[in-house]
Amino acid sequence: MGGRTLTYHALVLRVRQSGESNREAFFLTAEEGIIRAMVFGGPKSKLRAYVSPFHSGTLWIYHDPVKDSRKVTDFDVQSWRPGIREAYERTMAAGAITETILAAHGGGGNWQEPLTLASQSLDAVSMAKEKEVMLPFLHFLWNWADILGIQPDINHCGVCESLCSQDEYMTYSGYDGHLLCSRCGGVYHHQEQSSSYLVLSPGARRWLTVTSPLNPNLVSRYNMDNTALNQVKTFTTALLAAALGKRLQSWDFV
Repeated sequence: MGGRTLTYHALVLRVRQSGESNREAFFLTAEEGIIRAMVFGGPKSKLRAYVSPFHSGTLWIYHDPVKDSRKVTDFDVQSWRPGIREAYERTMAAGAITETILAAHGGGGNWQEPLTLASQSLDAVSMAKEKEVMLPFLHFLWNWADILGIQPDINHCGVCESLCSQDEYMTYSGYDGHLLCSRCGGVYHHQEQSSSYLVLSPGARRWLTVTSPLNPNLVSRYNMDNTALNQVKTFTTALLAAALGKRLQSWDFV
């Protein structure tokens, strides 16, 4: 059986050296999720320059079914995102996003939804002010938890199921993944954050609620104080660490 060329809508997640002059690339695609393919050519290769992390566009891959091998034949880059490489914070945030996607095997299910979220989040990171780059990153983590099906209800207690008021503190239980109201989790509200019980202030809850449906490019309009920001970061990374079975070091870039 002969090989064939396949076309994808793709985002480059990672590229690593393979041999002296070739590279192995990992893509998130709308058609098949995460795929891996070889990029042949030396340092001066135009294709090698195109297939770089955070670039997205139309990808052509030749698949040899006998060897079950894939090689990139062309890549029409439509989003270069040069701003990511212009600041250390942006580069680290973008890398944390792509590493999260790889660790979660692309999110599963409808591949277009993960690709859209990843692309929009990287767009937001590439244009964010250095001091605000954490906001689109946290927005990505919270919505990625939704794609994975692990995002808890932030308005109802996971134990008594009561509706929580907007000015109410809630506690995340790392044991069962529930958010608890002030009555069911009140004993933990005045303790320090731990891996088992994490407190979410009204400000942290409000930010997650208001920004969740927004395009990542609009998230920077909604700021938090440092306490709420640290709570959101601890909470969202705890959610994903539980789902992935590990905590990614790249999450701690700030």
